[in-house]
Amino acid sequence: MGKSRGRVVAGVVSSVAAVGTVGVFALASPASAQPEAGGSKDRPKPTIVLEHGAFADSSSWNGVAKELRADGYPVVAAANPLRGPAYDAAALRSVLDHIRGPKVVVGHSYGGNVISEAATGHPDVKALVYVAAFLPAPGETALELTNKFPGSTLPDALDPAPYTLPDGTKGTDLYIQQDKFRHQFAADVPRNTAALAALAQRPVSQAALEEKATTAAWKTIPTWDIITTQDLNIPPAVQRFMAHRAHAHTTEIAASHSVAVSHPHRVAQVIEQAAHTTTHH
Repeated sequence: MGKSRGRVVAGVVSSVAAVGTVGVFALASPASAQPEAGGSKDRPKPTIVLEHGAFADSSSWNGVAKELRADGYPVVAAANPLRGPAYDAAALRSVLDHIRGPKVVVGHSYGGNVISEAATGHPDVKALVYVAAFLPAPGETALELTNKFPGSTLPDALDPAPYTLPDGTKGTDLYIQQDKFRHQFAADVPRNTAALAALAQRPVSQAALEEKATTAAWKTIPTWDIITTQDLNIPPAVQRFMAHRAHAHTTEIAASHSVAVSHPHRVAQVIEQAAHTTTHH
C-alpha cells in the first residue's frame, strides 16, 4: 500500500456497506407503489421502502423484495447516491414524499444513517427497520461509531480513489478490493454472487463516513434492528450498543454484513413484523 493510500485508509477505520447482486432497478415506481393483494381499504399494507448501503445498489434487496411482494407488500428500492447523510437523505425524502400512504423504511449499513435523517418528522413513516446498520445519534459519524468497539477489518480491504469534480472540488471515493470483497462483506453469500457484487460495486464518498448526523428518527418512530453476529464491517458490539440505545425490537442472525442477500427470508420476516405491528395496533 502506497503512502497516499495508507493515509486515507488510516483515516477511515470504518464502515458501511451493503452487498448485493449486479444492476440497479426499482421494484415499483414510487408513484405506483400502492397496496397489492392482502391489503384492505381500511388497512392497506404499507409500502416498504428499502435503502441500500455503500458498495452496492438497490438490487442487493432482490431476495427480500421478492419475499415481501409475495406477501402482498408494495416495495420501492431507492437509489442511494452515497455522497453524505444530508445529501442522501434529501434524495430519499423526495421518494418518501412521492409515495402515497403509510410506509415502513428499511436501511442497510450506511443506509441507516440516511433513513435516520430522511424519516425524521415524516408523518407517513410508521416504522424503521435497521439491517446491520448504523443508528447514529445527533453529532455522531459512521466512522466514530465503527471505532467505538474493536472488530471491523474493513480498513485493510479498502481501495481509495481520489477524484476531482468539474468545479474543482476534490474528494475520495472508497471501493472494496475485489479479491477481499467476499471475505469482508459476504462470507455466507455464494461465491459467484459475491464476485458479481464486487465488480459492480458503487463507491461511497469518504466524506460521507465523516459527516455528523443531525437528527435521529429512531427517537420518535418505532424501531426494529437486525444484528449480524458474524459482521466484519460494523462490529456486533457496536450494533448491540446502538440497538439498546434506540430501544429497538432486536433480532440477532448469525450472518455476514450482507444478511439481506444471505438470509432474505429472515430479513423479510422482521420487516413484516414491523409493518404488521405498527399498522394493526
